[in-house]
Amino acid sequence: MSIPSEPVSVRVLDREYTVGVVPDERESLMAAAKLLDGRMREVRGSNRMAAVDRVAVLAALNLAHELQQVRTEGEQRDREMARLLDDLQRKLDGLIDAR
Repeated sequence: MSIPSEPVSVRVLDREYTVGVVPDERESLMAAAKLLDGRMREVRGSNRMAAVDRVAVLAALNLAHELQQVRTEGEQRDREMARLLDDLQRKLDGLIDAR
């Protein structure tokens, strides 16, 4: 049985949007909206006349770039961890075989 979503209002760049979200994800959605609002305000800067769609695309592109960097760093950490575990396993195997 799926959990029904409930409408939640968020404000992004002085505009209100209603989004459906399951209750457990409400706080995460609110945090995401706050992050997006902040990024859009940074992109817009002092240019109040900037087109909202352009500001939104640039903010989304910046966030997507950061996400990609985090994913790449995570993949590198995962590879390094796998290498370290393989090294440890070989050392353990060597110790067991030496007995």
